[in-house]
Amino acid sequence: MPHLEVELSAGTVEYEDTGGEGPVAVLLHGVAMNGSLWRDVVAELGPDIRCVVPTLPLGGHRRAMRPDADLSVLGVARLVAEFLERLDLTDVTLAMNDWGGAQALIADGRARRIGRLVITSCEAFENFPPGLPGRNLAMAAKLPGGLNVAFKLLKMEPLRRLPITWGWMTKRPVDRKVMDAWFQPLWTSPEIRRDLRKYVLGVPPVEELLRWADALRTFDRPALVAWASEDRVMPPEHGLRLAGLLPHGSLVEIPDSYTLIPADQPGPLADLIRAFVLGGAPTA
Repeated sequence: MPHLEVELSAGTVEYEDTGGEGPVAVLLHGVAMNGSLWRDVVAELGPDIRCVVPTLPLGGHRRAMRPDADLSVLGVARLVAEFLERLDLTDVTLAMNDWGGAQALIADGRARRIGRLVITSCEAFENFPPGLPGRNLAMAAKLPGGLNVAFKLLKMEPLRRLPITWGWMTKRPVDRKVMDAWFQPLWTSPEIRRDLRKYVLGVPPVEELLRWADALRTFDRPALVAWASEDRVMPPEHGLRLAGLLPHGSLVEIPDSYTLIPADQPGPLADLIRAFVLGGAPTA
């Protein structure tokens, strides 16, 4: 896919776009990753579906945002809405993994360009930042220089498989070169670490998080919740609760996967998304 960029209010956001005339799917990743999380899913979806994959300012981005940018959870959600507007993307299938900010986007009244919603094992309800890795990240963000130390330690590959880091994110280790590319900006740039710190510390009170989830009741378009049945970071019962909140939501559990379903089970996830986008009924 060609590497492109767009200037938004917070700064320059890089993205990839497969192009084509098919329906558009915008695929979103979580903290300390970039759009390459979806690479195998994108390969499976083409050429039927045009895939647009931005790299959000969540630590894996190479271009630091402006110092005054709002990179709270809500701020990044608004940035996604701005991204859709700047590219003039309409009736998109918005798919997210790990990152739960789409709930904030809908609660904030910015969902008019979204035709379908795909939620795959992500932050929800009070689980921000999520699970044991999220709590570890939040603690590091609160300490002076904590993020620098935490991610420098991840240069040692065995530490990546600990439950407090990435060990519970995937059942199978992510390719070292791919993960190195995710972490490289955090290893080398104080400004990127600043951006990530803003996000991690920009989680609102639990009452607001629950209000965001409840706002899914207002999303009157098709929605698919695909959850890893063995997830140890995003509670599987959250998938059931989210599907129940969505008026036109359906739930599919994906076996043999942890949180990062696009990495653990890209083929089955791509099949689900293709059937969902092209009008078929998702099946377990």
